[in-house]
Parts: sequence; structure tokens; C-alpha cells
Amino acid sequence: MRAIILLISLALFSQCRQGESQIINKNMTYKQLTEEEKKVIIEKGTEKPFTGVYTDYFEPGIYECKQCGAELYNASSKFHSGCGWPSFDDEIPGAVKRIPDADGRRTEIICANCGGHLGHVFVGEGFTEKDTRHCVNSISLNFKPIENNLDTAIFAGGCFWGVEYYFSNLPGVKATEVGYIGGNKSNPTYEEVCSGTTGHLEAIRVVFDKEKTSYEDLAKLFFEIHDPTQTNGQGPDIGNQYLSAIFYNSDKQKEVSEKLIKILEEKGLDIATKLNPASKFWPAENYHQQYYDKKRGVPYCHAKTKRF
Repeated sequence: MRAIILLISLALFSQCRQGESQIINKNMTYKQLTEEEKKVIIEKGTEKPFTGVYTDYFEPGIYECKQCGAELYNASSKFHSGCGWPSFDDEIPGAVKRIPDADGRRTEIICANCGGHLGHVFVGEGFTEKDTRHCVNSISLNFKPIENNLDTAIFAGGCFWGVEYYFSNLPGVKATEVGYIGGNKSNPTYEEVCSGTTGHLEAIRVVFDKEKTSYEDLAKLFFEIHDPTQTNGQGPDIGNQYLSAIFYNSDKQKEVSEKLIKILEEKGLDIATKLNPASKFWPAENYHQQYYDKKRGVPYCHAKTKRF
């Protein structure tokens, strides 16, 4: 008799839970997931590291839940941790829920709206000032670009620490990120780039508001904070990774760069800066980002010289 009562109770509890689930999900619209998406979002799997589409993606915008479309993360909270999955140090308030993982050791993160599995959260690693890393599967996310007046520019002018120092303080600049571009190896490390075997240049990617500054203003600053006539590096930093180059994202950016080079050449400068179409930009390791802000220092090989 006791066993029968237990079975009836369990059946009623199950029906109650199913009813609760139906009430919770009644007004939600879900995307039809592929089998691969289901393995991660529903079955709480994990995609292979360094394979996700958003691992090294740093454009401005919003990351949404793949299953229900809820907004989860702002791209401004994304950083490069080197772990092989997209990393964020903060979520949109109320968008992500933390629950104990089934392994009893980690903390799982799920979409607070639909319960879809996102990944795990870690604290105490020291990657950013917020000391938090949301390690998220790319397959759990959709990216929604910001449709406004933001644009990007990529410059290489020697050690990227010093270049970022000047650009990060320019009015109209929304974000800066240092990294590697122009080489022949995927996801290069700093040591590999410095060896001169990958063909990459140290560079900076600048996100700017076109209503507050222009690409021409950025390019002028670029030509004034390094020596565009030096052919073997920049200042005391000698090597191919320190060469001067502009990686343009549009014909307009190329035209502006060519115009400024012509102005400088008419002033008697023998410009060594190369113009190249933008290729894959690989973010540098986190300890290189905003280097002089972290060290509270100033560049040793960059100084501003008025040329326009």
C-alpha cells in the first residue's frame, strides 16, 4: 500500500511539474534547433575549443540566446582569454542564471529566459578587473550587430602597446584592441609573432563613432605617433612585426590613407607605410590589452610629432 501511494504521489508531482513547464513556456517562441545545437543547448554538451564562430569575433553588438532570442551579453564585455571559447566578464542584468553543475564542481550558466545551456562561469582568474569569466559555447549564441555610426580601423605602427596608448584616449574612440594581422598562421601567439616566422604585424583595431571623429582623424594620429619613414621596425624595436602599415576596410579608407601619404611625401618625407586590405585580425593575449593603463606608464618608443 505504501508503495502504491508513493507511485501515485510521484505521478501527481510529475503532472504538476509538466503543467508548471507548460505555463512557463506558454508564451515563448523557440527556434528550431539542429541536432548539433540540441547537443549543447538542450543536452548540455560542449563544442570543441577554438572551433566556435564567435571565439575570436570582437565586433560591436549584442549576443543573443540561440534558442529564444533573449539578449545575453553586450560585446563590450567580451575579452580574449585564450581558452578556446567566447569569454565575457559580465552579462546583461538578469539575462543569465547560475546553477550548480551536475559534476558538483563547476557553476553552469543558462539563459534565464528559456533555460538553454550556455556554458560555465569562473571567478578568481584575474583576466579582467571584474575577475569573472563566462565561458560560453558559440553555438548557444546569435550575434546582432549594432546598426549605428560605429566603424573600425586597423593600424600597425610598431609595438602595439604604444599605439593603443594614444588611440584609446582620442575623442570618439569607443574601443581599442591589440592583436596580430597579415600573417600565415591561425591564432598565433606573441612568441610566434616575435620569432618572425608567421609574417604577422603587431596592430591595433579601433572602433570609433563616425559622428564624433573621422577615419581621416584616426589616420592622421597614426602618422603622427610613429615614424612612418622607418623601414626596419619602429624606434628601438627592430623586426618585421614592427613595420608600419594600414589595413583598410573599404575603398574610402584606402583613398584617405593614400591622400595623407601624398601630403607627407610632398613635405619631403619618404613614407615606408604599406597599404593592405584588411585580413583576419587575431586578438593578442589579454595581458597585452591596455598595457600602459595596467602598468600606469607611458610609451618608450612612441611620441606625438605634428605632421599635418
